[in-house]
Parts: sequence; structure tokens; C-alpha cells
Amino acid sequence: MTMGRIFLESSSFRDPEGFLFFYNGKLYRQINQKGKNNFDLLINSGLYQKLVEKKFLIPHTEVSLKIAATKDAYKIIKPQSIPFISYPYEWSFSQLKDAAILTLEIQKIALEHNMSLKDASAYNIQFIGYKPIFIDTLSFERYQEGEPWIAYRQFCQHFLAPLSLIIERDPRFNLLLRDFIDGIPLDLVSHTLPLTTKLKLPLLTHIHFHALNQKRMVNKRVDKNKYKMKKLQMFALIENLKSTIEKMKMKKFQTEWQKYYHFMNYSNKAFENKKFIVKNLLYKIKPQSVIDLGANEGIFSQIASQTGAYTIACDIDPFVVEEIYLKAKKNKNKYLLPLVVDLTNPSPGLGWQNKERKPFSERVKVDCVLALALIHHLAISNNLPLELISQYFASLGKYLIIEFVPKQDSNVQILLQNRKDIFDEYSKEAFEKIFSKYFQILEKKKIKESKREVYLMKRK
Repeated sequence: MTMGRIFLESSSFRDPEGFLFFYNGKLYRQINQKGKNNFDLLINSGLYQKLVEKKFLIPHTEVSLKIAATKDAYKIIKPQSIPFISYPYEWSFSQLKDAAILTLEIQKIALEHNMSLKDASAYNIQFIGYKPIFIDTLSFERYQEGEPWIAYRQFCQHFLAPLSLIIERDPRFNLLLRDFIDGIPLDLVSHTLPLTTKLKLPLLTHIHFHALNQKRMVNKRVDKNKYKMKKLQMFALIENLKSTIEKMKMKKFQTEWQKYYHFMNYSNKAFENKKFIVKNLLYKIKPQSVIDLGANEGIFSQIASQTGAYTIACDIDPFVVEEIYLKAKKNKNKYLLPLVVDLTNPSPGLGWQNKERKPFSERVKVDCVLALALIHHLAISNNLPLELISQYFASLGKYLIIEFVPKQDSNVQILLQNRKDIFDEYSKEAFEKIFSKYFQILEKKKIKESKREVYLMKRK
């Protein structure tokens, strides 16, 4: 929606207390008169300062009301920018787990300041590198003595439900968050979890009994006087949820892409030479932002982030993304954001008019795209024409560092061993010709002791 030079953020329309908008390309948040009391309490109670000091909440600066989008504006604030907006269905297990724990920590601190979270949506969390941060300044309201936590069900649906499915069933169940952007229904989770989870008190309470109670209360009028919760009881609830989630661990099993580099056809000398080439090309173009497509273990993502470029490491395998995240967290790498993304089926636009959650490809606008040891998987394993691959890469970034893997390469031969070779277009000559439609080839470097070459290209 547009209002002159003002563009309203398409995902920010549900809260009557305020909304996000863009003015001259910069993001602002308007606090409406309806949100005045809660916003003032957030500031005056010391809660805002406490959360910002702990780096739990996105900081903001107050700006002039002259740029207000509507007449009922009370305040206009400019939040700190987030380098890349990601969504919960793109996170690894530990990212979702850390986001859940942060939400509970914030609720605990809010209660200490006589406030409470009125919603506990996973979309209120973003990541800056390895660190989760809460971004919705208007999610806080005055705590009412005796009132239960209004966001409890939402927390269970957005966090506890997918985490439980991941550890008890399969990491790919996190993709259910794409189908249920308001959180996975607890009755579905209860039916899907193994029967043995009913022997685990936290899951029995927060998932199974919770789902039964929801079903029992459908279309019934609730007498709020019957359901009271003292503040100490709410603290106990928060601690119980936090303890439950902290103890969760994802089961490990071998996947196709784990330990990929342990079975690659590079010699040590060739692999070191490839790292040297990529690092030098990155230093030459000096990108501020990089996306590493098919990052695998994240070795080249780490190289990119070490140059100071904010780097998004994408891979289809939730286990390798989990490992990248845990390494980034251990090393406190604030320039590396790993995400679970299937390049052949990336996250689409979701929600109202398909605009509440933006498509992955629309969110990616970087200085440099890394596509290393990838093109043969796209062209041969997924039957994607080089024309479409080059178009897609050009839509993502200004520069492209791409490794071409010829048919003679042993890894390509493995891909072709059980299928007919219908890929006449797949050759170095055709690759250069087609990619030259969209890119200027600046450099190409042969990897030592290998048939592969690394190209540096610039979008036309």
C-alpha cells in the first residue's frame, strides 16, 4: 500500500496499536494513540532499556511526527535495520530453539517490569548473524494481576510444536510452519507425535492436554473468572517451558550432504587452491553482502564472512545448516546467517494476498552470489536449463563467483551413471555463452589438479 512517498509494510497490519512503513526507502514504526499507554510503560518502566542493554530487543530512535503515515500517530520510531529478514521455516533446529528461549527470557523480564508479551509469534524474532533478537516493540502490554498468559497457545504453536516434531519425528517437519503461518495446530501435532510422548510430562501438558482442552472449549463461552493465574504461577510456567526446550536435542543421522567434503574428488592441494581463489576474488570486489548457494558445511560462507561481508549460507540439508549455525554461535560470528533453503523450491510468498511473508528470492538482494560445486546439481540432477540458472543468479546479486564442473568430472559422471545423458547443452562453451547474456566474465581461474574452473562475473 502506498501513500505518497510512504509505503506501508505488507506484513504489518494486524496490530491496532501501530504498524511499520517505509519513508524514502527507510523503515519506520508508527505508534498509534491506541498504543500510547503500553509504549510509554515500556519506556518509563525501564523494560526497554533493560532489554536493549541485554541485546534482546531491537533498539530504536524517536523521529519527527512530520513523516507520520496517519493522523492518529502518537510517536514515530526508527528501528535498527536487520541485514536480512528470514522466517522460522528457514531456520535450523537450534535457531528455532534459541528464538524460543529468547522469547521466554523476554517474557520473564517483562513480568519483572509489570508488563507481558501479548503475542509470542516466532516472526517477532530475527537473526543478526548467530544472535536472535526481538523486533516487535509493540508486543508488550501492561500486566494484569490474575490474567493468564494470553500468548501461551501461540508460543506452543510457533515454537514448542515444531521443536517437538523435529526431535520426535524428523527435522523436515519444521516446513509445516510454511503451511501454518499462525503456528502448527496442536491437535495435528498431538496426532503426529509418537504415543510415547504422552509419557513425557512437559509434552503431555503443553501439547496433548493443551490440544484436548482446545477441542473441548470450541464454541464454548469462557468464564474468565474461572481461569486465574498469579504472577508466581506465570513465572513457573515460563520456567517449565524454558527448561523443557533447553533439554531438547535433535537426533543425529547421516544425510546425503553431511561430510560432503570428506568424499569429494578434490585433492587437498586442489581444495586449498579453490579456497585461495575464492578468497582473493572476494577481496578484489569487496562485497558488503554475500549469499552462498548450496553452502554445505559452510567453509566458503565462513571465508566470505571473514572478509567482513554479511553472508547468508543456504543449504537444503537441515543438519548441515544446524552445524553451520552452531559453529557460528561458538565463534560468535555476527556476519554469518545460515538458512535451510531448497533452491529448486525456495520459500514462496505467504499469508494474506501472499504478501505477509515475502518470497525468498524477493528478499535476496546481495552484492555477490557464490555458486560453488552447484551448477551440475542444478543442471543435471534437477534438469534446469543453463538459461534459467543464469537468469536466477543475475536476479540475486551484482557479482557472481561460480565454479563450473565439466562432464568429465567424476562427480558429474556419478550423477549420469544411472540415467541417460540428455544434457547436450551442458558444456563449458555453452555455459560461457549463455551466462554471457546476463553477466560480463571478468576472470576465470583453473583449480589446480582439477578439471574445474572458478569464474568471476559481473551482472550486465
